Amino acid sequence: MKLRIQGNSLRLRITPSEMARLLENGRIEETIYFAAEESSRLIYALVHRAEEKGISVRYAPGELAVVISSDHARGWAQSQEVGLYERMRTSHGTLDLAIEKDFACLDKNEAENVDTFPNPKQGSIC
Repeated sequence: MKLRIQGNSLRLRITPSEMARLLENGRIEETIYFAAEESSRLIYALVHRAEEKGISVRYAPGELAVVISSDHARGWAQSQEVGLYERMRTSHGTLDLAIEKDFACLDKNEAENVDTFPNPKQGSIC
């Protein structure tokens, strides 16, 4: 799972195998360490829950979880939709959320595009 943070926006990109694990287990996560200490980590996760109505963010020190409804997760997985998007209000303005399928890059070879969704622009003439 890829995490991109830019300004007040957060984007997660997931591969087909991660999508399968999300649907099966209800959660996928990654950990990034910023230093040698165990406490210097950030766990970021994508979770689906039946009781969730839309998309939300749960934050605790050292962990960030984006939570989507189980219905959204299943529907998105079976569709051609690129992603799920939400604009959340915070006490500091808004937070733009994007959860997207990780598509194959058109300028990379097959080995570099392992475990990606087929790019909808593959074969297009620019």
